[in-house]
Amino acid sequence: MVEIDKTKPVMVTGGSGYLASWIVKKLLDEGINVHATVRDPADIAKVGHLQAMAQAADTELKLFQADLLQPGSFDEACQGCELIFHTASPFHLTKVKNPEETLIKPAKQGTRNVLKTVQSSPDAKRVVLTSSAAAVYGDNVDIKSCPEGAFTEENWNRTSSPDHLPYSYSKTIAEKEAWDIASQQSQWDLVTINPGWILGPSLTPRVDSASIKTLIMFGDGTYKLGVPNLCSPVADVRDVAEAHIRVGFNRQASGRHLVVSEQATLLDIGKILRKNFGPEYPFPSREAPKALFWLIAPRYGFTRKWVSRNVGCDVRFDNSRSKQELGMTYIPFEQTVTDHFRQLIDDGLVPKH
Repeated sequence: MVEIDKTKPVMVTGGSGYLASWIVKKLLDEGINVHATVRDPADIAKVGHLQAMAQAADTELKLFQADLLQPGSFDEACQGCELIFHTASPFHLTKVKNPEETLIKPAKQGTRNVLKTVQSSPDAKRVVLTSSAAAVYGDNVDIKSCPEGAFTEENWNRTSSPDHLPYSYSKTIAEKEAWDIASQQSQWDLVTINPGWILGPSLTPRVDSASIKTLIMFGDGTYKLGVPNLCSPVADVRDVAEAHIRVGFNRQASGRHLVVSEQATLLDIGKILRKNFGPEYPFPSREAPKALFWLIAPRYGFTRKWVSRNVGCDVRFDNSRSKQELGMTYIPFEQTVTDHFRQLIDDGLVPKH
């Protein structure tokens, strides 16, 4: 059991990120001081929203420059922190020209560098690693090997590789690396959050997140002729942030935690958007035949192997552990999608109609 002192600062890596910004906000709103690492603390466009949140909450926020590939760059930020949230990791799903340099090396080496810092910090007691449901499964077709018909925290992604779903592979090896390092010491414990596809409103008008780019594509006509029949685990960014907070301060928390509100298809998103924002936007109203998408997939950055193993195959996830042990109650998916698209409109990322 780990007792975290809330009067001490909490460290958040990648603090200006889509998910991390919500974690920082929740910590500040609870009166907890935060040490957030960012690439450039002087870049107001990237960190201004964090500073505004700290002022509104009347809580101390310190920003530290850090680089995932630079050993020792997290040392200063970690000083005095008992709880560390490691969220920083690259997120690119398609058109990755060099997976090793773009995804795999930053994910694995970054985790190693952060945990090396933790190991040298006498105050550290717990690390909460933002992993992914992608470390639980690789392809949708993997569901056929689940005896109970649903993925759980016991499952591991065994089908991804640097050449096939490199992002999923990077999350898998990064989490395994973290568990291996944690097993070699007894000063601090490791807990992971394994969220599904994260959607929901961003705290900044950013477009550098794959999740945000996808929602923009729903509004700009990219999918107007149809979407592939792709089923994914989904979660609201606000719920995922809340799960981090709960697992961080829960004395008895341990192991992995799937954070998934439900399973949804791309057409489900299109239907929600059409219902709430009307027909004037070019939202998709149908699914593209698998055979057609198989032919044109490379144009959109997807391989035909990925299409064969994922399109048209439903998946299911067991989120009972997050409900029972963390007390999670999930935001309805319709609200997630609606709030997200409204934020994109308000921030001028999709045109108003």
